[in-house]
Amino acid sequence: MRRYDWLKEIRRLDPEQDFLRIYRITATHEFPWDMTRALELALYRTYAVPSIGRLLAETAELTGRTQKRYDDTALLLDAVVEHGFDGEDGRTAIRRINQMHRSYDISNDDMRYVLCTFVVVPKRWIDQYGWRRLSTHETRAVAAYYRTLGRHMGITGLPETYEDFARCLDAYEAAHFGWDEGARRVSDATLDLMAGWYGPLAPVVRGASMALLDDSLIAAFGYDPPRPAVRSAVRGALKMRARAVRLLPPRRTPHYARQNPEIKGYPNGFRVADLGTFPATRRAGGCPVPHGDGGPAAT
Repeated sequence: MRRYDWLKEIRRLDPEQDFLRIYRITATHEFPWDMTRALELALYRTYAVPSIGRLLAETAELTGRTQKRYDDTALLLDAVVEHGFDGEDGRTAIRRINQMHRSYDISNDDMRYVLCTFVVVPKRWIDQYGWRRLSTHETRAVAAYYRTLGRHMGITGLPETYEDFARCLDAYEAAHFGWDEGARRVSDATLDLMAGWYGPLAPVVRGASMALLDDSLIAAFGYDPPRPAVRSAVRGALKMRARAVRLLPPRRTPHYARQNPEIKGYPNGFRVADLGTFPATRRAGGCPVPHGDGGPAAT
């Protein structure tokens, strides 16, 4: 199998009809590491919207049980990728997400913005740091995949194209990014979690993570801007990694989020139906996605 064979297969598929197959190849064969980092950044961006960051701080799930919330969010979203919208585990994952958030006071606009981050941030990351840029087929398929996920979650006013998702995200951030004390706590807890995965290298990793944040995020959370030399070094290292990955043979078997070393809360495995279980007294928690029982498509 040659390096660009997966891309050739993607180009033989219809991005509007075969979007799940295309997204699965992109996320689990072509860019599993990049997709993980990009989705982490996508969720992190949402904290800079005060209505989202404040709510997450009030739950204490992302400050008190950060690893479990990280694990459950990643595994629930990935179950849909692995099993599809019609597979039993995929349907269960959507139902669990919707059940978890049905009583949350989250606006449709905020929910739509979160969905936009899942579409836009990975493309921007991969185009900058991936071993190749996303193709037009992949970009269209990603938009179609998340339109479908959004419908299953009951989000209204969904963007149609990638360009629509990008415009929605940029406009929402320009209008809503801002300081919130609770959001800053959530941000700190998330950065500490990710840095903590690397033991004694945690301070270096935290600094590198900060170097990947754009100026709008730095300002919203009230951080001191990273030194230009640090930003340049970190971003240069990622581009060097991309050049090295380009020389490797393609991945023949898929790599899913459940296989990531960052998932630490389920050493003996898990059932999708048990993910996202939290004390009943909690008002809300985790990724700010839609409330409601999900409707017929999610049952």
